[in-house]
Amino acid sequence: MSHYSGPLLTRPVAEALLTARDAGANAWIGSLDLELSSGSASLETDDWQWRSQRYPYPPTLKDRTIYYWDGDEFASVSRYSGSLIKLVPTEWGAPTFEIDGIKMLPTSKESPFEDARRKVALIEPSGKVVLDTCGGLGYFAACCLEAGVARVHSFEKNADVLWLRTLNPWSPDPDAPVSGGRLLLTHADVSQAIAQIANASVDALLHDPPRFGIAGELYSQVFYDQLARVLRRGGRLFHYTGSPNKLTSGRDVPREVEKRLQTAGFKTQLALDGVLAIRR
Repeated sequence: MSHYSGPLLTRPVAEALLTARDAGANAWIGSLDLELSSGSASLETDDWQWRSQRYPYPPTLKDRTIYYWDGDEFASVSRYSGSLIKLVPTEWGAPTFEIDGIKMLPTSKESPFEDARRKVALIEPSGKVVLDTCGGLGYFAACCLEAGVARVHSFEKNADVLWLRTLNPWSPDPDAPVSGGRLLLTHADVSQAIAQIANASVDALLHDPPRFGIAGELYSQVFYDQLARVLRRGGRLFHYTGSPNKLTSGRDVPREVEKRLQTAGFKTQLALDGVLAIRR
């Protein structure tokens, strides 16, 4: 799917446009792509213009919601197909997303993009072939491209998440010149697709699965054995775990992950909010 290039509105941005118009300004300077860049919009009484296209002023918008122009109106960047999936603004510019109200990326202390950058740095992607098992919004892949990766292959199972990516300017576009053909994005379940990846064909791995209760197969010994199979000796893996259930049940998911990875043939250590592992 091609990436959206129109304006993205949040409630504060829409209010800023209206405030500028009501103050008699003929232009507003700010960001219409979630703080990725800044530009100017021309203001008229009944509509406004950006990148040579005119748009109506929107009605009152909801908080914690991002809106895009669907050709008829400003619609929220959300979909419901069994679960409600929604792109959610953050104070950092780069958005997160939610599935049934559960936030999928950390945003309380820093930008989810900066969080991804720190994790990607652990696998030292420059010049490497990287497997990104659960692509999500693509921030891991974007940081790999930024760091000079030779090639990154991302898998994403959820079609609605792939749709969010086409509307999120922070998500990398595989077809964009800046990607240079180095990003391959595949709509597939990596727990099954990994069987088609050749032995020792990957230099580094990024594994950011959904919670164990949603995708237990991505924490299984069978899957970790497959990760070990496709990763060359000495290759690095960062596995995001967080600390789910630690306070309520005492369960230590990072330590459980460590043990399974060690059984699969990795040397491991806890790092950031996950596990850093090296293929023995």
